[in-house]
Amino acid sequence: MKNFLLLLLPLALGAPARAQEPTPLPAPIIRPSGIVLMDTTTARAIAISGTVRDDRGQLLPGVTVLLKGTQRGASTDAQGHYLLLVPRGGRATLVFSSVGYVAQERRVGKDVVINVVLKPDNKALEEVVVTGYGATRALQGRVAGVAIRGAASPGRSRASRKQQGYNMSSADLMSLAPAPYPARPEAGAGDTYAHMAENAFQAVQQAPLSTFALDVDNASYANVRRFLTEGQLPPADAVRVEEMLNYFHYDYPAPPPASPDPVRISTELAVCPWNPAHQLARIGIRARSVETSALPPANLVFLVDVSGSMQGPDRLGLVQAGLRLLVRQLRPHDRVALVAYAGAAGLVLPPTPGNQPEAILGAIDRLEAGGSTAGGAGLRLAYATARQYFAKEGNNRVVLATDGDFNVGESSDAAMEQLIVSERESGVFLTVLGCGRGNLRDARMETLADKGNGNYAYLDNLAEAQRVLVAQFGGTLFTVAQDVKLQVEFNPARVAHYRLVGYENRLLAAEDFNNDRKDAGELGAGHTVTALYELVPVGAAQPLVDKLKYQPAPAPPVTMQQFIANDVLTVKLRYKQPQGRTSQLLTQPLNGAAGPLAQASADFRFAAAVAQFGLLLRQSPQAGTATWAATAALAAGSRGPDADGYRAELVRLVRLAQGLSGPAAVGVR
Repeated sequence: MKNFLLLLLPLALGAPARAQEPTPLPAPIIRPSGIVLMDTTTARAIAISGTVRDDRGQLLPGVTVLLKGTQRGASTDAQGHYLLLVPRGGRATLVFSSVGYVAQERRVGKDVVINVVLKPDNKALEEVVVTGYGATRALQGRVAGVAIRGAASPGRSRASRKQQGYNMSSADLMSLAPAPYPARPEAGAGDTYAHMAENAFQAVQQAPLSTFALDVDNASYANVRRFLTEGQLPPADAVRVEEMLNYFHYDYPAPPPASPDPVRISTELAVCPWNPAHQLARIGIRARSVETSALPPANLVFLVDVSGSMQGPDRLGLVQAGLRLLVRQLRPHDRVALVAYAGAAGLVLPPTPGNQPEAILGAIDRLEAGGSTAGGAGLRLAYATARQYFAKEGNNRVVLATDGDFNVGESSDAAMEQLIVSERESGVFLTVLGCGRGNLRDARMETLADKGNGNYAYLDNLAEAQRVLVAQFGGTLFTVAQDVKLQVEFNPARVAHYRLVGYENRLLAAEDFNNDRKDAGELGAGHTVTALYELVPVGAAQPLVDKLKYQPAPAPPVTMQQFIANDVLTVKLRYKQPQGRTSQLLTQPLNGAAGPLAQASADFRFAAAVAQFGLLLRQSPQAGTATWAATAALAAGSRGPDADGYRAELVRLVRLAQGLSGPAAVGVR
């Protein structure tokens, strides 16, 4: 053990970083038994180790060991061992804590081995709370220290109910007369979503350009599905129409094999289903597919939130199950590390080759939830680990799994955003996997993914984890084009007004399109992206806006021959190669007349149905004549090939939403 610690100390004392590293990095300290520790200081340090037992001599795993007054610490491993670096020469105190035990402080002196015995916290276990709803049944037996939550029981005080050995019968419980059912919480109660003001119509004569960053996130659709399957309509701000559109794969033309460009644009125009006097323009982008065997080496760091808010099978349990699926996709030349964070951050598994799945799976299985959330420390350690093992020609990525509840360290969105922005310049991207409910910080996680050159997915069940991490392994984790921006120019001879459907939080200024320093969206291998514009053609009824006093009246309508011959719009796309600094430009015009909706492609009609579904869920004033029934019929009639059943699922969700909207919703909005 002594020799092992001596080997570790040079790392702790600030050993030089690898040549490709711009700055020295915190050195991870690895313990052979499993749990490991990070050093977040650059000062000289001393390693303190030991074991933690209970008063019966049993070794205690998962005990938090913190350096008092800081967020630096470690956890005991399965054998009750810990290892922690503390500043040399300082007056350091270690705090040992675990649920159900009395916390203990130990002053660091000359000894480098500190063994601790924790005693049970009898006060913490003194009271058990029983909450009852609905029907009752007999519960008999001696219960020590029981507090019954509900209406006061006649003739018994709270003190008498907590007496040792109090016996409860069915009569005792029935006398409490609780409400028959708990009040149903408001949809999304406790979650946080960014408020979005829906895009309005723009006059082409005043704003001929529409610019936005591509977005391949699809978290909103999975979250909406969770609400509907649990019997609730989602909050309006939880519905992001572009993420619903981009949940589905569309059969857009792929880039030719010989093309130097990894993306291709396609366009289509038809009558708008929710306003037949308008037209709907569809812009489709498809990224080049890459076989998994041909993908570059992956350098992945799983950053898992194990704070108290992550307890439960739909949180940490679901994340663990999803990561196990991902591990089985790894190749021998891929590497995976595992960082966990709660009250402190620690490296649970050093970078490990993909041909050692049992070691990776074992580390995932050891994760347990409990404590507060040191999100900033976890991110710093994850990025440091990824940069230490940076694969120059590979895919370097942190995969963050959390409910987004960062409450220790950098807790503001601005601070977390600054941390991510500064780290992404190293070439390490970020994928965010959200989970949970009632505490979901959706807005924060979307911000982290956007600023980290990555994507954001919400895991509502194991099937979604399989879809994101296995079926879409390449698209989720391997970027083929970065900083992808679209700019659409409208022809005033064809279009009087336009409205971008969705993408409210991805809008850019017109001058941002040619600014290569402006961050934008990323495209993964095989990704498809869809954008829809609702167009008011020249000559159609215009939005209710008074005529301008200081500008001339618009030119008279053009002839029908000119109308059909002119372009409707031109799509411009800029992208960079994954490690590139200079963007490339692609253009694609859309021309011709708008055909009937029934003659449009199946992909066009299905995308229109998804958008219409989103407008109804948001109770949008732009929904026009849309109804639940018409939306379900449009989606059902345009399913096309649906091997995985995702499109059929959408039809079922529309019908669920119709039922949840009440009896008046049948056939109407």
